[in-house]
Amino acid sequence: MKITIDANSVTPPFEQLKEQIIAKIERGDLAVDTKLPAIRALATELNLAANTVARSYKELEAQGYVITQGRFGTRVNTRAVSVERALAQEARAFVLQAKELGVGAQEIQTALEVALADAGLS
Repeated sequence: MKITIDANSVTPPFEQLKEQIIAKIERGDLAVDTKLPAIRALATELNLAANTVARSYKELEAQGYVITQGRFGTRVNTRAVSVERALAQEARAFVLQAKELGVGAQEIQTALEVALADAGLS
């Protein structure tokens, strides 16, 4: 997990870490049920105190982004991924798959319109 902590920032390190993890979850870089690094391992990697990482994880859990399951670790919470984000991820995957098949934008739009009509949504 690529995280960068700016020691010269006015934003505290625990806040920087928390914000970057939230951004990764919201972008879909961290999918539902993805296990986050262990507190000590991430603290060592980022050259932070373990308490700093623990505080970030605790705040992420309080905000509903992650769930901690004791020795099973901390994972991205199912509720952290909104319907809009999930839809965007699925749409992106569909478009990339169609592109690999050599399908153009107009054909993709037509396929979506047909699918919407079939589902009674057009």
